[in-house]
Amino acid sequence: MSTKGDHHTVPLSVLLKRESANEKIDSPELVHGQFNQSKKGEDFTFVKTDCQRVMGDGVSTLSVFGLFDGHNGPAAAIYTKENLLNNVLAAIPPDLNRDEWVAALPRAMVAGFVKTDKDLQERARKSGTTVTFVIVEGWVVSVASVGDSRCILEPAEGDIFRFYDRRDRATASGGEDGRLNTGGGTELSSAGGRLIISSDGVWDAISAEEALDCCRGLPPEPSAEHIVKEAVGKKGIRDDTTCIVVDILPSEKLAASVPPPKKQGKGMLKSMFKRKAMLSDRLDTKYPLCNMFKLFMCAVCQVEVKPGEGVSIHAGTANCRKLRPWDGPFLCASCQEKKDAMEGKRDRHSSESD
Repeated sequence: MSTKGDHHTVPLSVLLKRESANEKIDSPELVHGQFNQSKKGEDFTFVKTDCQRVMGDGVSTLSVFGLFDGHNGPAAAIYTKENLLNNVLAAIPPDLNRDEWVAALPRAMVAGFVKTDKDLQERARKSGTTVTFVIVEGWVVSVASVGDSRCILEPAEGDIFRFYDRRDRATASGGEDGRLNTGGGTELSSAGGRLIISSDGVWDAISAEEALDCCRGLPPEPSAEHIVKEAVGKKGIRDDTTCIVVDILPSEKLAASVPPPKKQGKGMLKSMFKRKAMLSDRLDTKYPLCNMFKLFMCAVCQVEVKPGEGVSIHAGTANCRKLRPWDGPFLCASCQEKKDAMEGKRDRHSSESD
């Protein structure tokens, strides 16, 4: 029992550990994937995660995603990809604290676009490019775009943000001046959300809702592939078709703090099919809420699944449209194969021979 004047000292290592834990809770984790079907070879992407930026009140981490759809050759797209980020960051005054930096970012993105465009016109007058450029700093998503490469954001709460103003063909140079659209700084809640950045090869074929619906329950990499193939399947491959998918997740949804128990094997999976043939009907959709720390463990064998590798049991079912991309339960690759075999989606003998 201590008196009022007593002060208990806390070791520095403990304070640092607490601070580190708080940062992990306050900052989201990003998982991304991309896919492309090329016809002209004029689509280019830029992905740079965990960029560290020194600010007046410390070091901040940001992630950057860009999509560049060139025409009349790839020169403009390549130049913009290589120079736009540096021009944006150079337009932000030094010694700003984190809040000031985030507030200054939309204006800096405009300045960066303008400088890149002016420099580009001196080098590649005939070539042009559309641009969608996304910077994620903490829970704040800032978007700037020119042309018909576009970005949508679906927060966990469900309302879709469309970061574009019109669908006219526009370019950064090459005789046509595109209208620059900026999404400012959209702040997500700590529940997270999903970003989809795609070239016009996607948006000319499917709507934002169709893009989101066709990949619910899937990690970013296969989601990007599903979206591209959905678009190409509807209108064919008339142009380069590219998609980047980014999941912005609370960090606890990526961390399995409890060690997985010993793998129990195939028998446990088979027992789940005694009453209903579809595994998605047997497992509770509220699983992530009641068992958060096991979210990224296989729901059947309990082996740990790496972020972005698990396949939701609801993928491809009627329930998938109601669920968010990170909603589990998830299955590992082995159990997914056995699930497909038992539901008649593939040859049972090929999976049981493992």
